[in-house]
Amino acid sequence: MVENALLIIVLAAVIAVALAFYMYGYKSKYKPKLQWTFGILRFLSVFILLLLVINPKFKNISYKNIKPTLAVAIDNTQSVSYLKKNNTLIETVELLKNNPDLNSRFDVQFYTFGNALNRLDSLTFFEKQTNISNALSSLNEIHKNEVAPTILLTDGNQTIGSDYEFAANTYKQPIFSMVVGDTIRYTDLRISQLNVNRYAYLKNEFPIEIFLDYTGNSPVSSIFFLQDGNTTVHQQHVSFTSENNSILINVTLPANKVGVRQYTAEIKPIETEKNKENNKKQFAVEVIDQATNVLIVSEIVHPDIGGLDQSISSNEQRKVSVRKPTEAMSILEDYQLIILYQPNAAFKSVMDKIATLKVNTFIITGVHTNWSFLNSYQKNYSKNSFQQEDVQGVLNSNYGAFAAKDIGFSNFPPLKSSLGDLQITVAHEVLLQQRIMGMTTESPLLVTFEVGTTRHAILDGEGIWKWRANSYLKENNFQSFDNFMGSLIQYLASNKQKNRLEVNAESFYYQSANVTISAQYFDKNYIFDNRASLIIQIKNTTTETQNTFPLLLKNNYYDVNLNSLPAGDYIYTISVEGEALSSSGSFSIIDFNVENQFINADVAKLDRVSAATDGKLYFLDQINTMISDITNDSRFISVQKSEQKIVPLLEWKILLFILAALLAIEWFIRKYNGLI
Repeated sequence: MVENALLIIVLAAVIAVALAFYMYGYKSKYKPKLQWTFGILRFLSVFILLLLVINPKFKNISYKNIKPTLAVAIDNTQSVSYLKKNNTLIETVELLKNNPDLNSRFDVQFYTFGNALNRLDSLTFFEKQTNISNALSSLNEIHKNEVAPTILLTDGNQTIGSDYEFAANTYKQPIFSMVVGDTIRYTDLRISQLNVNRYAYLKNEFPIEIFLDYTGNSPVSSIFFLQDGNTTVHQQHVSFTSENNSILINVTLPANKVGVRQYTAEIKPIETEKNKENNKKQFAVEVIDQATNVLIVSEIVHPDIGGLDQSISSNEQRKVSVRKPTEAMSILEDYQLIILYQPNAAFKSVMDKIATLKVNTFIITGVHTNWSFLNSYQKNYSKNSFQQEDVQGVLNSNYGAFAAKDIGFSNFPPLKSSLGDLQITVAHEVLLQQRIMGMTTESPLLVTFEVGTTRHAILDGEGIWKWRANSYLKENNFQSFDNFMGSLIQYLASNKQKNRLEVNAESFYYQSANVTISAQYFDKNYIFDNRASLIIQIKNTTTETQNTFPLLLKNNYYDVNLNSLPAGDYIYTISVEGEALSSSGSFSIIDFNVENQFINADVAKLDRVSAATDGKLYFLDQINTMISDITNDSRFISVQKSEQKIVPLLEWKILLFILAALLAIEWFIRKYNGLI
């Protein structure tokens, strides 16, 4: 139609002329003046009518130049202000914003990064952690289908995340690194790394691993000591040279008292040191009297078992054992939670004893599960299973047994399950709904319920190890999945009576990490209430400074971010407005700013990153050189794109209006001349 539009229009015009001539030019009884008038009107009306029927279309091709994108990623962390480069960096960003050559050549887009990448709003240099790897990965995803060279403004000192050199190896754009920070190497003694478990068990000993580093040319000696409050619990002399510039110290301390113990590791600075912040590091250990023991019972070998073991054991408060049903019989009473993996008839004795002991359970089913046995053994749940099916999970935002965050369940790989509806015959709460081939079903995938004083859960699908692996692929760590599994295990392993106000808070936080407290509020029917107003009142026990913050609703829980609080010991009370409900507790914020541990920019690493991506390294005083190099780089050119649209010759409403007008004029002329 588009290619032959002109021919069709000409043909329509010929037909309209022929019809008008036949009606008013061939043996017409009208006067010549009326013949011409009616003939022209009939030609136009027939021609327009044919155009409406044919609706001819034409190609409309427009051209536009697409400029390449220039991504500018700016380090917005506290290390920049600590190195006293914040004002210089702000001036550099303004130069980039206002440079006419850059803006005429590129579509310049500005970002800031700390722990995550964000669009530039303002430069505050308040971010507590630097994750350059995450910033590069995010930019790689945002500009994956574009030509988008990147300017990276940073000191190169990363404090969290995977090695950004590795991220640069897969980065698809040239990186032009601009060094923000001092490049002069000063004499420096520092605690480069300190490794310690968050928890220790009462009457046991816990290890501490401290790495001491030295930068300098002359031999130096110092004293390293470890303090518990004001008491020195370990002390030793250390010596360094330019060749032997690193020392590993291992210390073992006793855990004699339940609670949070705060320690200070310090190496005495030498006189010529410029940065003394990195000579001291505070840390804490929580001493607990016992661990939560979890037993996994399985007759088969499956990757799920290893994944569950690693995920649950990632919390040092929990210990996991794996046994076959015959091996588990004699040790069941030692565990607070028993995971029954794909049970069959061989589990009968184990399940009999679990019922007698009234132990909480987590049942995981799959393609190897004997549902006939489970259906006949108990009456709390049942399933008529058929062939194998792939199922995904969708979070139920109204779930209220504990605070469950959506970690991307709907995007996780599907689990293997047997087709059929899982029926729960007791009061229960669905945590994950089942989705099959994109359709959410009524059957639950993960459900929790209580029977008497015991708590139970059923996961109707195998392959959960893939969820943990997928979580790592997306975030470069297992934290989000392990936190979810930890919340589920914590709920199942406890027999504590449910309160209408449940609070989840750590006993201590490091100042460089997020300080958050979450809570759930339930109405009198123990249904989660998302209309409540929760307030937290916080008091510093040393300064007696008090603060009040609201808790914000997030799906099925409320939480508050307390990153603005300084280091110290705090007591808090969370209350519900209009209700006589409150919950109190305490926590400590450990004074440690990881962003203040560096005195130099990591020039060598930034240079390697730029070289690996065919970019180049610059310093702040080379801003004009960098702009000139980028604007004259032949790799970054505008691309002309054509856009083709198929458009109608005229709008049908206009044609219809003209047709109606022509017919009205013809009717009026006929009426005027007495022809009607």
